[in-house]
Amino acid sequence: MNETKGQPVFFGGRHYLVLFVLLCLMTGLVGRALYLQIVEKEFLASQGGQRQIRTIETPAYRGAILDRYGTPLAISTPVDSVWVNPSEILQNLPALKKVTQQLSMNYSETVDTLKRKANKEFVYLKRQIEPELASRVSDNVDGVYIQREYHRYYPAGEVVGHLVGFTDIDDNGIEGLEKVYDNWLKAEAGARRVIRNRKGAVIEEINQVKAAQSGKDIYSSIDMRLQYIAYRSLARAINYHAAKSGSAVLLDARTGEVLAMVNQPSYNPNQAKQKTSGNRRNRALTDVFEPGSTIKPFTFAAAIDKGLYNQKSIIDTSPGWYTVSGHPIKDYRNYGPLDLAGILRKSSNVGASRIALSMKDEELWRSFSDYGFGKPPGVIFPGESSGYFRHFSDWQKLDHAIMGYGYGVSVSITQLARAYAMIANQGQHVDVSLIRKEPGKKVENQVERHVMSSKTAKMVLEMMEEVVGPKGTAQLAAIAGYRIGGKTGTTKKSTVGGYDEDNYFSVFAGVAPISDPRLVMAVIVDEPTQNGYYGGKVAAPVFQEVMSNALRILDVKPDDIPSLRAQIADAEKGA
Repeated sequence: MNETKGQPVFFGGRHYLVLFVLLCLMTGLVGRALYLQIVEKEFLASQGGQRQIRTIETPAYRGAILDRYGTPLAISTPVDSVWVNPSEILQNLPALKKVTQQLSMNYSETVDTLKRKANKEFVYLKRQIEPELASRVSDNVDGVYIQREYHRYYPAGEVVGHLVGFTDIDDNGIEGLEKVYDNWLKAEAGARRVIRNRKGAVIEEINQVKAAQSGKDIYSSIDMRLQYIAYRSLARAINYHAAKSGSAVLLDARTGEVLAMVNQPSYNPNQAKQKTSGNRRNRALTDVFEPGSTIKPFTFAAAIDKGLYNQKSIIDTSPGWYTVSGHPIKDYRNYGPLDLAGILRKSSNVGASRIALSMKDEELWRSFSDYGFGKPPGVIFPGESSGYFRHFSDWQKLDHAIMGYGYGVSVSITQLARAYAMIANQGQHVDVSLIRKEPGKKVENQVERHVMSSKTAKMVLEMMEEVVGPKGTAQLAAIAGYRIGGKTGTTKKSTVGGYDEDNYFSVFAGVAPISDPRLVMAVIVDEPTQNGYYGGKVAAPVFQEVMSNALRILDVKPDDIPSLRAQIADAEKGA
């Protein structure tokens, strides 16, 4: 527009050009809108759906570990984990600060971590917390979400810690039965397609992509009633004798099932800070020791099976010592002539070594090998030890002699219990198991293997009964109403260059009842420093307390009625 004689003048061409440009823009916008609404409608709808549809994980339970009657030892409980989308939450730092405060996290460190992972869409903030707290933290906060998971919980705590072990935060078995049977217990998460709103909440289920599969349960052989009793009794003994450590194993003599297995010190698998390698070691299966006099019944059994001795055989142990290869073998005192039962009752090293030397070294080695020494108990457990048992070709005469009373060979307390179960089971080999066996079910093609004659086993049992009798070394193992057989052991601990004269293993292994053996138990206490150190005074009382309760709980019929009547009479007199 210009002015001519004071009047405005339009430039028509420029005006129409502007109108034309505006018309073109409007036509383009309308055309684009029509194109998107008609031609690209299905494509854009699909793309929009994809930006809302997500494939999310469907969690599943890990299988439970139960005792033989279904009491839970390890179960999974629902928990929630809090996660964030860094690109979203970093746009709202005040909200993030509030979230970190609620989760007791360091705000500055959290921000730095999220900035480093800003290219990711999923970052855990805190895992496995109470669902109520997770819900409260994520409520109405864009970029903060929760995911359902399962946390492993152990109701019995340290009482079964060494057996069940524990899992890591991703539910993978790390120790114990959790590790051994991880593939059996492990759950397989599922997947499903859902529609989420902008806050991440699921507003519609579309379909299931993969079904979730929970893990399978395991019934262990453990009887929690007996496990609690054994744990309490062993802990009390360790405290009373100010000992370093200890273990106890209770077996069903007929099936080889482990009814109780306890250790001290223990740990609580629910508390991560206590999961130190020393405390979580299952000493009953991993730690070995020289069994001392508890091996003497097997020396006698090997010689009897070879036809070298019988119950009437007499061995002169005078004068209470003798020398082998320049090394003195001694008894506590001179016991003179003794029959086999007397040698076992008095725990004569002289008598036991003479019996061992009466056999060829290969004969003794082969018999001990058949009894399970030098072989793992077979329970399939992390760190399970096979002990130490040298081949006879490496023996010297002294090795042969001291082998007869339990030196030069090392075993775990579970190996020792298995060997005694073999005697209790009429000389038949017993497979030890931490998993419940089906009653009355025989494994296909299973071969019953006798490693000792039933006659010899019966003879040895009767000898062991005298050890618990009034003149034996294990009187504190006696149980009124039941015939009990067993053997004590008190061995010096080996050190570099010899044996420590001041530190001992106190051991007892026994069978009940003698007339029809049902249970076997072996106990070891490492380095008792107060109130005695002999096996008959330290380990035998643990056996007595646990076994007496086990016989009552399992309703095992008494086989020594006279002693039971005598106890009742004494109680009435005292009253």
